[in-house]
Amino acid sequence: MELTSDNKLKKIIVVGDRILIKPVKEAQKTATGIYLPPGVQEKEKVQSGYIVKAGPGYPIPHSVEEEEWKAEDEKIKYIPLQVKEGDLAIFLQKGAFEVQYDSEKYFIVPQSSILMLEREEDLFG
Repeated sequence: MELTSDNKLKKIIVVGDRILIKPVKEAQKTATGIYLPPGVQEKEKVQSGYIVKAGPGYPIPHSVEEEEWKAEDEKIKYIPLQVKEGDLAIFLQKGAFEVQYDSEKYFIVPQSSILMLEREEDLFG
């Protein structure tokens, strides 16, 4: 299978409560017109980016008395994450791990490090 921009992330599986985030390119100039080197922006405590992939959630431990006849993958249950692919996330840099994949920068972040989400769809409709 040839990797293209459409399918290159399909092979990635994010585990547990982790989320793969593509950082937003911040402006390299402040409001007053001062140019900032990339290192200054990367050291900010709060970052933003778009959710690319999300893990299944928090695993719920199952009791030994559950139906033993079920296949092993049917027994695993998760509390789903609040995030969805495409959301804009504001997250704490301290809890994030920076990774390079196919020469692009991403962050792997636990859901607990996400402070706020912006979702395009109507949340209350």
